[in-house]
Amino acid sequence: MVQTVRCTVGATLAYAAAEWIIQGGPPPLLAPLTALLVVQVSLYATLTMGFRRVNSVIAGVLVASAFSAVVGLSWWSLGLLILASLVTGHLVRVHEFVPEVAISAMLVLGVSHTAQMAWSRVAETLIGAACGILLNALIAPPVYVEPAGQAIADLARRMRSLLLRMSRALERGATGEDAVAWLHEARQVDNGISDVDAQLNRADESMRFNPRVREGLLARLVLRSGLDTLEICAVVLRTLSRSLADLTRERRSELVYEGEVAGVMSELFAHIADAVDSFGRLITAQVSSNAEMAEEQLGEALAEGRRTRRRIDDLLWAEMKKEPAKWELHGALLANVDRLLNELDVERRSQWLAEELDRHRQEPSHPTTGYRMRRSLRRLHRKLQNLLSRG
Repeated sequence: MVQTVRCTVGATLAYAAAEWIIQGGPPPLLAPLTALLVVQVSLYATLTMGFRRVNSVIAGVLVASAFSAVVGLSWWSLGLLILASLVTGHLVRVHEFVPEVAISAMLVLGVSHTAQMAWSRVAETLIGAACGILLNALIAPPVYVEPAGQAIADLARRMRSLLLRMSRALERGATGEDAVAWLHEARQVDNGISDVDAQLNRADESMRFNPRVREGLLARLVLRSGLDTLEICAVVLRTLSRSLADLTRERRSELVYEGEVAGVMSELFAHIADAVDSFGRLITAQVSSNAEMAEEQLGEALAEGRRTRRRIDDLLWAEMKKEPAKWELHGALLANVDRLLNELDVERRSQWLAEELDRHRQEPSHPTTGYRMRRSLRRLHRKLQNLLSRG
């Protein structure tokens, strides 16, 4: 509803401004049309859309002016005009406004007073773009950091739910059919990452050039690193489920693990589930409030998981002696468990953030924005140093 009101107000103001500036002639409907296209959800998208829209109209007007000075309007000249306009649109990189270049060129070439029509289209476009950008500058668009963090936390909870079901099933005696069902669910979790990535991209755009955001760089780094880690965990979880399913490939009614091995494996998956959930809550806490509690819970879950992982080595070694043909599957399972524990490690994540910090420090920026970025980076660096010192 807020976006609807902003678009309506922007279009109305653009039409009123165009009528006041461009007196006479047909109604300046191109100005409110441009304002509707320019007033996007984020200020960054508004600036980008406004620049592309103005660029496309000016390119079309220039192409039409060149054609009108050489040839008139006929079927073959219209075809050449459209071809030249579309090629020009790609060259000036107006992206989704490439057809607008050809439309502007055709409208300008099809009137008798080419210069007047060209000026009118450029003026209306500039007025509409200016009104849209000014409206977003005065009324700051919303920031979508919280929905993005919630999407990451929901993804972590889905993975935790699957791991807990695997843990409970192994404790009571999971069969090959259960392992196949886990594999299908792991694939669904992996497919849902694209939706989380879309939420993260929207949050990233909403923080750029937004006066309501002070720690935009920190929030972007935290969210992006969190999604990258969970994406790797989702892939590893899928391959882990594949290994469990392959253990009973010949007989699906056979138990995946039994006895003490099943109990320890169930405990291991429960600790990994707690670690994944704590990691998701850590990402949300780092962009909203204090993250020390979530970080402590993550460290405890990882420590318990590593202790259980060491206990299961001897048990699986005994299993491999009984069935040497399955040694590769047991080894792949342990390798995937190690990968999950390593990806969720706090120190590994801190190292990634530190590398991103150094990379952003080396990128050139505007003096004013560069000062603000350096100040944010210094705060982020202090947080990383404290985190590493506690580790």
